[in-house]
Amino acid sequence: MDPSEVEFLAEKEAVKIIPNFSLDKIYLIGVSWLTATCRQRQKCRIVPPEWMDVGKLRRQVGRKTFTPVPSPYYMELTKLLLSHASDNIPKADEIRTLVKDIWDTRIAKLRLSADSFISQQEAHAKLDNLTLMELNTTRSFLLDTLNCMYKLPQDH
Repeated sequence: MDPSEVEFLAEKEAVKIIPNFSLDKIYLIGVSWLTATCRQRQKCRIVPPEWMDVGKLRRQVGRKTFTPVPSPYYMELTKLLLSHASDNIPKADEIRTLVKDIWDTRIAKLRLSADSFISQQEAHAKLDNLTLMELNTTRSFLLDTLNCMYKLPQDH
């Protein structure tokens, strides 16, 4: 799975909007993120998700372990919402920075965990509370490293 496929999955997440028009209920077969389309046409205002709050994101940055993230698509949703509706999101620049800090911290922790896993020559690893994008980012590195590790002669 590549990053664009993960972003595609993130586009399936529900986002609240406040419409600037009235319309009877409509049924759609599929659409490429209707929220962004309505926003680009100035037909709605996007309400940021609850987790997209500076205080909540600051608390998330300070966590030492892989705790559950506020959304399984926090990075992708932040990118989508801030690129399409940053004027609807209070403190958008600070939110962008905090989400990037969360991402950097989690990827650094993942790399340290992988290094520890490999140096101890473990056979199994438990990967809790990681997002698809985080797994996707480190997958090739981990697989290549494990393949090399298993090719090395085993000391008995």
